[in-house]
Amino acid sequence: MTRYFATHPTVVRLSVSAVVRRVRGGEEILLMQRSDNGHWGLPGGHVEPGESVADAALREVLEETGWRIELGRLVGVYSDPARQTVEYRGGERAQLVNLCFDALALEQVAPTTPDEALALGFFSRTGLPEPLVPIHSIRIEDAFAGGEAARVR
Repeated sequence: MTRYFATHPTVVRLSVSAVVRRVRGGEEILLMQRSDNGHWGLPGGHVEPGESVADAALREVLEETGWRIELGRLVGVYSDPARQTVEYRGGERAQLVNLCFDALALEQVAPTTPDEALALGFFSRTGLPEPLVPIHSIRIEDAFAGGEAARVR
């Protein structure tokens, strides 16, 4: 099971996530219930070698949720080891450097890695499901705070 707020990272990994809105500027966002721990969170994952962060975000959202998206602004860069160190099955402790994007849902097709999500749904920012991936809450807050400048945390 994935454990959040781990300590003593052994590797650094580049990751992406997306706050996918049902309509541009809307209050409902797409969340997925993770199969590894049952928490609800933003779609996203690791950047693969030879891949841009934009391509990784598009790929990860499509793989996990089946949604084709249009990327918007960069919400923020998240790297604080106190919040961004995750322990995975097998004991690897990764400090995640995450780039989170605002995005718009365009069209849903079949996800290519459906085993990563137990459930999917659009939720109002005032009615987010629990348990929520704790390191995602600040990204969601920053996305709704708006503004042109990306947050660096």
